[in-house]
This record gives sequence, structure tokens and C-alpha cells, in this order.
Amino acid sequence: MADHSSLRPWRLIALRGEQRDALGQAFANAAAAGGGSAGAGGGGGAWAAAESRGDAAGGAMDVDGPARDKFVAKARRAPLLIAIVASPKPSEKVAEWEQAAVAAGVAHNLTLLLDEAGWGVIWRTGNLTRTEPVRRLHRLAPNEQLLGWLYVGDAPPGREMRRKRPNPADFLTEL
Repeated sequence: MADHSSLRPWRLIALRGEQRDALGQAFANAAAAGGGSAGAGGGGGAWAAAESRGDAAGGAMDVDGPARDKFVAKARRAPLLIAIVASPKPSEKVAEWEQAAVAAGVAHNLTLLLDEAGWGVIWRTGNLTRTEPVRRLHRLAPNEQLLGWLYVGDAPPGREMRRKRPNPADFLTEL
């Protein structure tokens, strides 16, 4: 992966056990506050400003009951979740978007490595990923961006470990 200037503009956060319940609670709180509308979290270089949306309740009250249970169940789909965080570093040479691409590359490489080792893994995101309750739970710095989670667990039984390789001609053109 191309990490120009060796900035290492990422970090990983492991969520296990009850930490996944806390993520489900953050999802429920964000949804109840009206967070997670299409496009929540925005993009571009103004991450912190875009991230401030999605928490009208200010996190003052936790949602309870069936709504919470639904979100906790989603967060418990795998025994291990690995949050992927783009954590850009100051650089005159490497743009913020390129640093985010490096963090995404780390997630992709981890997915390939875990799959090759025989683990079941899927990279999940969603419209609640960049809401304030979820940011707060992950203790993100103002310049950081949550890119999603790798859900890691046992590979589904009977799953073919090798995927069919795509035909390069379907994706490669020449000028």
C-alpha cells in the first residue's frame, strides 16, 4: 500500500463483548436523534464540521427497549469488530484525501489477510457510521474519520475459501 512519507494515517480499534453492546447503544441513540440520514458525515476536507451532525439529543438520554435491542444485535453479528479510523497527519506533501485512501487500503489488506487465514470477515458501514454518538464512542479526534468496521468471526460453514477471480479484461482498458 502506498503510504507516502510513511505517515501511517490510520488507527484500529478492537470491539469485543460488551463493547459491541455500547456500539449498538450508540447506533440506537443516533437513530433516535435523527442521525444517519443519507449523506450524514459528508466528506471532503471538512471532516470535523461534517461530523457534528446527527446528534440532536446531545447524547443526554439512552434509547432502551426493542429499538436498542435491534441495534445491539447488529453490533453482535461477529465476536470481533475492528473499527478502521482514518487519522490524517499534518503534511505539506500528502493530501488528506490520500491519507484516507491509505487507511482504506489498510482495511482492505486486513480483510484479505483475515480471509486468507480462514476467518470470516466483512467490511461494514452504514448511515449511522459518522454520527456524533458513534464518533464519541470511538473517541475520535476532531480530524479523524471512522471508515467502518471489519466484522471478524468464523467463516460460514461450507463457504468456498477461494473466490472466483475476475477477468482482468472486464476491468482494464488502455488509452
